[in-house]
Amino acid sequence: MELELTGKTAVVTGAGRGIGLAIAEALTAEGVQVVGASRNVTPELEKASVAAVSADLSTPEGVTSLIDTALRELGGIDILVNNVGGGDADRLGLGGFLDTSDEQWKTLFDLNFFSQVWTTRAALPSLLERRGSIVNISSINAQLPGAGPFGYSEAKAALTALSKHLSEELGPQGVRVNTVSPGVVGSSLWRSPTGFGAKLAAAQGVSHEDLLASIGESFGIASKRISEPEEVAALVTFLVSDRAANIVGADFVIDGGTLKQS
Repeated sequence: MELELTGKTAVVTGAGRGIGLAIAEALTAEGVQVVGASRNVTPELEKASVAAVSADLSTPEGVTSLIDTALRELGGIDILVNNVGGGDADRLGLGGFLDTSDEQWKTLFDLNFFSQVWTTRAALPSLLERRGSIVNISSINAQLPGAGPFGYSEAKAALTALSKHLSEELGPQGVRVNTVSPGVVGSSLWRSPTGFGAKLAAAQGVSHEDLLASIGESFGIASKRISEPEEVAALVTFLVSDRAANIVGADFVIDGGTLKQS
């Protein structure tokens, strides 16, 4: 299917690896000029973008630096993919509510919610001018708050609600806002020996390899496997194209059938 994205411009956050990098690569392959942002710029991101910006997007200053660079490099923004999220596995506690510090709540909300608020606000004048598209990467944890550390699911639920609210305001003005909510994805978050998956395995007293091998069964994934970053990227690439011109305010789940009801 020809998506007719050649010549469009895009900002992708959290693009140094995993889902964000896969999205930057997919858009670039479709002829989009991409500015990618990551706290740590990787050689892969430099290859997949016209400009790779090192920025801490959990701060307003980092967001300002990114959007200023993007407008300078691209001349305007047609597509915004708010992918940055997760958290530093070394700093995240997996304990109960009373064990969760204010610092963890703030850290997770700054990265998984307020970053998207700030980035959207900064990019919106250009997106309105060009009648662009926004995709926010949320998570099935927005509907499964029992999984993961306190603060993460709650921030993702807020992001999903924000996306719907924005779609109601911006849709009539020509800017489409949609959400993609992945389940477990085979990114470094789960596969890295220093990522969240490894920390979860340690907390459960099992090996990292055994945890990854059993995810399909333990998470009740109907497809019996986790998703890959490239699969999420393909969905996002379609959603930002004109082939999806009347898809507005939707939340697309890509989880292999983990969620059993909508």
